[in-house]
Amino acid sequence: MSFTDHFAAVADSYAAHRPTYPPELFSWLAAQCRDHQLAWDCATGTGQAAVTLADHFQQVWATDASSSQLKAATPCPNITYHTAPANASGLPDCSADLVTVAQALHWFDLERFYAEVQRVLKPDGLVAVWTYGVFRAEGTDGAAVQQLLDRFYHETVGPCWPPERRHVEDGYANLVFPFAPLSPPAFAMAVDWTLQELIGYLCSWSAVSRYQQQTGHDPTLPLAEQLAPRWGALPRRVVWPLSLKVGRALA
Repeated sequence: MSFTDHFAAVADSYAAHRPTYPPELFSWLAAQCRDHQLAWDCATGTGQAAVTLADHFQQVWATDASSSQLKAATPCPNITYHTAPANASGLPDCSADLVTVAQALHWFDLERFYAEVQRVLKPDGLVAVWTYGVFRAEGTDGAAVQQLLDRFYHETVGPCWPPERRHVEDGYANLVFPFAPLSPPAFAMAVDWTLQELIGYLCSWSAVSRYQQQTGHDPTLPLAEQLAPRWGALPRRVVWPLSLKVGRALA
């Protein structure tokens, strides 16, 4: 599987507008680890997961195949950002206490990535992968707002999603995960966003970028006009349930 950088054109938007993961997720993962010396955050993007991992581990090795993403990554004293594919971390054998992949497993050559995970994890080390799909907007007139958002996702930019997106939509249910499984609690991301903040997030979608490249038009502009009278001037709660798989290294 060759690497295709779906986010080079939206790296700055990705860094500025992607929601952060719940701190409780990282606290729970850290609690499952025997040691806290090194975490490898694979496909770190602009460091959304790495920066919170850095609160729990002495060192975070954060890799991504996209140099554009890493240039926009959040700096942190105990995070080392490194350009590398998922199957070649650059880490020594049996060195990582935790391996994480946030919103990226569906892009990988899974057989080669899992072999790399097994190589770098310490005995009894932990691997955690998660994804989030279509969000839900809560609040007044929520059904009408959600209808506009769903139409935008599925119809307006729907043809511009890469085929791997189907794994996000089914919560990684059909992706193999060859590790001794744990049963994590449920986690969700939630933010309170103005309409402007929501549109900033939509502009970080690879499908929106591809739509603009193909048509020369920004599809978020007419959507913003349709949403404005319904969204209102105040922030609205936006929620993404996380689909999470956690397991231990194989003996």
